[in-house]
Amino acid sequence: MVINYGSFYDFPHLFDKLMNDLHDPQPTATRRATFPPLYISEDDTSVFVRALLPGAAMEDVELIIEDNTLVLRGELKPVQGKYHQQERPTGSFQRLIKINVPIHKDGITATMKSGMLFVQLPKSTAMQPRTIHIQPR
Repeated sequence: MVINYGSFYDFPHLFDKLMNDLHDPQPTATRRATFPPLYISEDDTSVFVRALLPGAAMEDVELIIEDNTLVLRGELKPVQGKYHQQERPTGSFQRLIKINVPIHKDGITATMKSGMLFVQLPKSTAMQPRTIHIQPR
């Protein structure tokens, strides 16, 4: 089972934003979404994390596994030019993904293609189901 506690780590920022929004004279202020959006799934052998990172270069993205937490951080560099409207976020970002199963850390793989980051975290073999054969006496 995978539980995302990223919002709890960002609680002080969210509380400050709430207080600022209460005193803001413009109630229609733009809302910043959690970035990057993630798809987290699992099967019997692995946990899979996909992150949408359009425009990000591989060298600008960093993955760290600490204890049961996958840390995804990086920076989206702004494209130079004059804009009438910009809807894609730029700047630094960080997501913390709590993994609630033991992971085989040496088997973790990550690939990136067309703005999509794919991370496969293999579960420890101790967590995988095993069939026990019954022997006659």
